[in-house]
Amino acid sequence: MSKTFDRFAAVAFLAIGVLFMLESLRISKSAYGSAVGPNVFPFLLGLVLALLSIKLLLETLRYDVANTSRRELQYKKFFVILISSILYAMLLEHVGYIITTFLFLIIGFQTIQRGDIWKSIIISACFSFGVYVVYVKLLQGTLPSWPVWFS
Repeated sequence: MSKTFDRFAAVAFLAIGVLFMLESLRISKSAYGSAVGPNVFPFLLGLVLALLSIKLLLETLRYDVANTSRRELQYKKFFVILISSILYAMLLEHVGYIITTFLFLIIGFQTIQRGDIWKSIIISACFSFGVYVVYVKLLQGTLPSWPVWFS
């Protein structure tokens, strides 16, 4: 992208990350049946967003203006990821975390770079099950695991 756009995006995402962290402090610290409160993940996501924004801002200071080339905007990939994100959020409660995350990751990986479907399937499955096991079993949090019609 351009140096100006990257700086603007970095500042905007830094503000959003800080806002996430501040607003997550207003969420209750505990939840029934869960050792991890609902405020933990919004705070951590805001922190990650803020840190990545600072990294992008620092990288824009080291841009080499002579080597920047204009790239074609990829609207199709953007809209595929946007629609799949919306569907992910809508279906998470009904279909369950493991299946929706698995499908979302496969769509995302294949949208970003076509090919090697088996690698995408393996990584998506390991991530979906891994996060579920760590969050639900080790941290004793709650996630919708399987579709409601399986119960």
